[in-house]
Amino acid sequence: MKFHLFSHFFSRFSLEFYLFFAGCILFVIAVIMLATKKYFKTETSEKLFENVYSWVATGWTVLIIASFIMFFFVQAFKIPSGSMRNTLLEGDRLFVNKLIYGFKIPFTSDGRRYTPFRNVSRGDIVVFQCPPEALTISEREKGITKDFIKRCVAVAGDKVEIKDKELFVNDVCIRDPRAVFNDSTIRQSFDLFASNKDYQEYWEKGRFTSIPAVRDNFGPVIVPKGHYMMMGDNRDFSFDSRFWGPLPDKYVKGKALLLYWRRII
Repeated sequence: MKFHLFSHFFSRFSLEFYLFFAGCILFVIAVIMLATKKYFKTETSEKLFENVYSWVATGWTVLIIASFIMFFFVQAFKIPSGSMRNTLLEGDRLFVNKLIYGFKIPFTSDGRRYTPFRNVSRGDIVVFQCPPEALTISEREKGITKDFIKRCVAVAGDKVEIKDKELFVNDVCIRDPRAVFNDSTIRQSFDLFASNKDYQEYWEKGRFTSIPAVRDNFGPVIVPKGHYMMMGDNRDFSFDSRFWGPLPDKYVKGKALLLYWRRII
């Protein structure tokens, strides 16, 4: 039980928070060491003090600088699944540009971003915190968070529909050469809704997670204000906005910037 509470607490925060926190601890240690330096009077103790202090001072500086870089500018990210094959493979590592969509105030939860260079656009590969609807009940109860990476296929106000695997945005068929289909089976849709409004509301609440038919036949829906439609390039094996609903802007973390390590198949 104690371990569960411990892991629950630490799962609530990001890596940059822990780096900043560790840097603050080392900074306090460095201050205490300076205050007690006069007690190290022998040549051996002075030399030991200087060595230890040098490591501590360097440590807190590096950790705090790294935390700010990761929070505001660039963060390393490892591809967690095969939903973006063949564009990105599970295990690939890339840098994420966290500044392009604007920066967030550290340690706040409202998700607001300031001074963006540009907004999320169709075609962008985006890293984001998955919404609660994309988590299992057990994961939500434990406070677990995950990062996803998908391609933005539609933005607020766009009409989205999928007919037999073909994606339509604003009634225009989008044949993206980066999208792959590895399952020849077409899952047929079924009408359980009295109106398009009911379908839209059901989707916005993320209630299609257990309805596999929406993979190949979906919509039409309108992406709501402040949201995006995210899909994996590996269309037949991607758990994305078709199932858990539109992505709120507050969960966006950044845009894929540079692949620096490719997994060898």
